[in-house]
This record gives sequence, structure tokens and C-alpha cells, in this order.
Amino acid sequence: MMQKTAILILAAGNASRMGKIKQLLPYKNTTLLKWTIKQAQKSVVENVFCVLGANKETIEKELKTSAVETIYNPNYQNGLSSSIVIGIDFLQKHNFDYALIMLADQPHITFQCLNRLVKTSKNNPSKIIASNYQGSVGVPAVFPKDYFNNLLNLQGDKGAKNFLLQHNDDVIKVNSSQNLIDIDTPEDYQRLLRQ
Repeated sequence: MMQKTAILILAAGNASRMGKIKQLLPYKNTTLLKWTIKQAQKSVVENVFCVLGANKETIEKELKTSAVETIYNPNYQNGLSSSIVIGIDFLQKHNFDYALIMLADQPHITFQCLNRLVKTSKNNPSKIIASNYQGSVGVPAVFPKDYFNNLLNLQGDKGAKNFLLQHNDDVIKVNSSQNLIDIDTPEDYQRLLRQ
């Protein structure tokens, strides 16, 4: 029986620190969000979903050509965890076995990174597979459905990081060759463009 895996791209935030729609910032002849979607779609995972909230209409117009299915998070003001909850709820209803959660603002994540996580997950089906970078653990991460109910209880803006720390014994960390920076401020973005 093939396990059903979905990629969940979290892109609902209103990027208050950036001062403009972060998801649509230009990057590599496309936008940050489209770049992320492209990596997800090039990975071995067939089902890619994108959680949108703030500026949903503007972003959806931009994504018309991406053929990605979007999930709307009306509670996006409640932080990152609200997008995880909405997304996981959707995946649960559609009988997915694994969720690969990633952020729209980690441009160094390549499809090869994602494939490495999925491969590790196949070899360790009951474990959470997380990315290890700069001595810290975080997303992209693959969660088996046994953890979906726990993820549905997440609150606040911490996202999955605290969850991963709490379940440390169940987590396999995969080293990332890249520094998986988040792009949160105009300074982060300028730094990215200079790389």
C-alpha cells in the first residue's frame, strides 16, 4: 500500500516585519512563494498544498500558473500554528499518511532536500523527520499521521519547532547542506539577493 504524503507549504502570514507581501518578493526570475512551490512540485511528493491567509486574492492571482491547490486559513492572525492546524485538518480529512511541512520563506530548500527527508521517512516510517541546521531543529519536516491529532492542538506563533523539541526522542534529524534561513525582514531579503 503506497503511503500518501502531502507537502504543506505555509504561506498565510502577513509578514509584518517585511512591510510588503513577502510571498511575492522577486527571487530567481520568479517569487519566493513560486520558487518554493516549484521545488515542492519537483520533489517525489505528488500532492502539494499551499496554505494562504493574508493577501490571499493577490497571491492566488500570482499562483494561477502554478497549478497548486490552496487551502485558506481565516485565522492567520493567530500565527504559524493556525496554518499548521488548518492544513493538517485538511490532510486528515483526505486520508493522507504523512505531512511534509515547509515554509514559503526558506528559499534555500531545494527539491533534493525535500527528497532526502521523504527518503529518510520511508526508512523510518514511525518517526518524525526534521531538518537540522545550525544546531537547531525545524521544518521542513515530515510528520506521520500518528502525530496529526497532536499537531491540531498547536497554538501561537511557534509553529512546529517547540513540537519537535517536545518529541525529541521521536525525531530523526537530517542535516541540511544549506543554511536554511527564513526571510523575515528587508535585511534578510537583501542578504539573500547578494548570495
